[in-house]
Amino acid sequence: MVVFPDRRVRASSALWRVLDVLVTPMFRLTQTFLGWFFRSCGVASLGMGGACNWVAQHRFRAIAAMTLVVAPSLVALGARGPALFDFAELNGAGGRQVTQLLEGEQLVPPVPLPPEVFSTREVEMVRPDIGSASRDWSLLDPEFTQRLLVVFRIMKERHGYEMVLVEGYRSSQRQEQLFAQGRQVTQAAANMSYHQYGLAADAAFLLDGRIAISERDPRVMRGYELYGEVAEQLGLSWGGNWRMQDYGHVELRRPGILGTVGSGTLAGGPT
Repeated sequence: MVVFPDRRVRASSALWRVLDVLVTPMFRLTQTFLGWFFRSCGVASLGMGGACNWVAQHRFRAIAAMTLVVAPSLVALGARGPALFDFAELNGAGGRQVTQLLEGEQLVPPVPLPPEVFSTREVEMVRPDIGSASRDWSLLDPEFTQRLLVVFRIMKERHGYEMVLVEGYRSSQRQEQLFAQGRQVTQAAANMSYHQYGLAADAAFLLDGRIAISERDPRVMRGYELYGEVAEQLGLSWGGNWRMQDYGHVELRRPGILGTVGSGTLAGGPT
């Protein structure tokens, strides 16, 4: 509930509906009162110039009247709070499964595969220099880790695809090296990728005992499409929707974090 505030969002939504029922009649009553107030003061018949003069001469009355108009809306907006991803809005059996997983136990990352699994010709053709990539789950942001693990579980249990983490956290130095290889590799310079903050990951599939990563394989391409659908259900952004498509990439976006450089660690990883 702390990591995925589903129940808190439901309570906030319920409170908002109650306030909406109460505030709307209050607002209409206030409008009726103000109409009577201005008519009784003779403001309605003064025209624009006369009304301005009246406000200047009776500023305290005008401020009180405006407060009555604005206050209900401010109360409603303040009670509503920031918009959050509401997993309760997911429909159908799939949505219920997602909600149950998010509200259940904390998922544990799978046992790492041996490095030689990632050194096949297929993997190297699609993802060069992948041998030096980090697949350490502990360097990823905890919230992002749980969402990604839920994606992996749904992909296996619902669609029959076993997912593999190809790369998670990426240092600024590695990002700069990849960026220097050209835009066909990455368009993000150092500290401009969510990988540097433990909020992005690249994944592939384990098919027939091998890492399957090329979208030229119809099974892999279908897997990526399902992967993107599930990831977006979990509030993640999928690279398959980008102009430069990156089908195995997902990220948890947080406004204002890209480009920031601090000391110590960022999202569990070294800067």
